[in-house]
Amino acid sequence: MDQKSQGTPPAIGVATPVPYSAAAATAPYQAYHHLYHQQQQQQQQQLQMFWADQYREIEQTTDFKNHNLPLARIKKIMKADEDVRMIAAEAPVVFARACEMFILELTLRGWAHAEENKRRTLQKSDIAAAITRTDVFDFLVDIVPREEGKDDAIPRGLAGAPADPLAYYYVPQQ
Repeated sequence: MDQKSQGTPPAIGVATPVPYSAAAATAPYQAYHHLYHQQQQQQQQQLQMFWADQYREIEQTTDFKNHNLPLARIKKIMKADEDVRMIAAEAPVVFARACEMFILELTLRGWAHAEENKRRTLQKSDIAAAITRTDVFDFLVDIVPREEGKDDAIPRGLAGAPADPLAYYYVPQQ
């Protein structure tokens, strides 16, 4: 008698078709995508608050004598250019404030990368990632090279995600 005609089960080791659900396969990706966008929105809000606070602080500044960075060192760097002969007193003050803001923003962007990787210590790779992700910091790419051996140095972007997830944020003066 023919085995096929009696409805016998398939032989052991023969694959049977398994129904495939495309929705089940994309669910983890969609969850990650949603979490990624939430994180980017939160980081964008932090940058907006950072710059709003910076502008508020600048507008309220009345004491120009106390600085976080040494003015003598800034002046020495400025004089490293042979063409610079005289430097007005307020020029190093402006540079000191600009440098402070630069360091603060780069730190904030680096910290966001550290938090993405569930770390509480800011590392060189976090600063390198912040530089790589932000177009305005392109001039630093050769100065702070990213570590090629580490996978978490620069997270892989999502398909369709913007190349610069934390675009440089500018608050126009009002």
